[in-house]
Amino acid sequence: MPDIVPPVGARPALPADGMDPADDAALREMARLLGNSLSLAGGPEEVAERLRAALAQAQPALFAKVPGGPAVQVAQLAEALTWLVHHLDQPPLLVAACGRLGASLAECGVLPQQLQLAGAALAEAMRAGMVAGGWRQDFDQAWRSTWQHAYEWIAHGMAAAAYQPTVWTAVVVGHERRRDDLAVLWLRPYLPMPYRPGQYARIELPDQPGVWRPYSLAGNPRRDNIVELHVRAKSHSGISGALVYRTAIGDTVRIARAEGEMGLPESGRDLLMIAGDTGVVPLKALLTELAATGDPRSAVLFWGVRNLSELYDIDDITDIARACRRATVIPVVSEGEAGPYPSGLVTDAVAAYGEWSAHEVYLAGPPLMLAATSLALQALGVAPDRIHHDKPD
Repeated sequence: MPDIVPPVGARPALPADGMDPADDAALREMARLLGNSLSLAGGPEEVAERLRAALAQAQPALFAKVPGGPAVQVAQLAEALTWLVHHLDQPPLLVAACGRLGASLAECGVLPQQLQLAGAALAEAMRAGMVAGGWRQDFDQAWRSTWQHAYEWIAHGMAAAAYQPTVWTAVVVGHERRRDDLAVLWLRPYLPMPYRPGQYARIELPDQPGVWRPYSLAGNPRRDNIVELHVRAKSHSGISGALVYRTAIGDTVRIARAEGEMGLPESGRDLLMIAGDTGVVPLKALLTELAATGDPRSAVLFWGVRNLSELYDIDDITDIARACRRATVIPVVSEGEAGPYPSGLVTDAVAAYGEWSAHEVYLAGPPLMLAATSLALQALGVAPDRIHHDKPD
């Protein structure tokens, strides 16, 4: 077959990805400069630590809006720098990832102008880690140019978050069966995911696209970027069945924006919390917040279960209560041997324990339990507007 000669003046056909070979080579060279300079500056962890310190000094409110403490935030910055170097030569992937980062930061309340100095701070964090004379002009240009493009894509993602739902991909970093039908999972979103203690979020699995199931969140956003789920499965099917029986460390899930209004009140009133079965999860989160902030108000948590085997999380919850200034956990067992705990209905135990009309009350559990407990509390003199729970889904 004779060679096909293109017409004079015609441009050669582009590769399937649309990249001009010359541009492709330029991106590979840019990635080489970024990677080499990152290594010479001490590696991604050291650069990330200096970068966070510089940004925190320039924008003190910036990292207060992002979940996790300093160590977690430095680790995420280091992962981001490493990912950037390894994917710089794949523009479509890079643009999409920056957009997702922008959306997640917008959900945290970060504003575009708070990131404007990040490029200069990044270049300085690189330069400060090198030997004298090691910071070259081509390194400086490579990082500043890369950040300028990334910033534009991040800002676009921030704007997009206002009119399209934000979803986080998270990896399973822990999975523990606490009962035959129940597992506790720990998920780490790849990007910062904001939520308040007491909220819930909807979960989607890769093999069940379009099916979203709500679960309460029991993690501690002040400390880390780990989301804790307690999942009870009535069967081996559905989202809950998959999470309990077939999910393993390393699997990924998708998490929608956190929902729910069951956060700690600003009234300063003491708290009464009443949970049924896995309804203890959002109330555990509220106790965690009391402990983390040193809140002085009193909190009493009644956890109603059928039998002793359902107290799958009692040790952890008791430890959290001990870390609070004034918190008590009282399990109530309705069937069989109660051990050291009260037996019978949880509402009877609440009525026998004290007077609650001056408290803010938080309920979590099955729909029938919510309705019955609300009526019982009102009969005890608790005003309806002080009884809080999310609507059953």
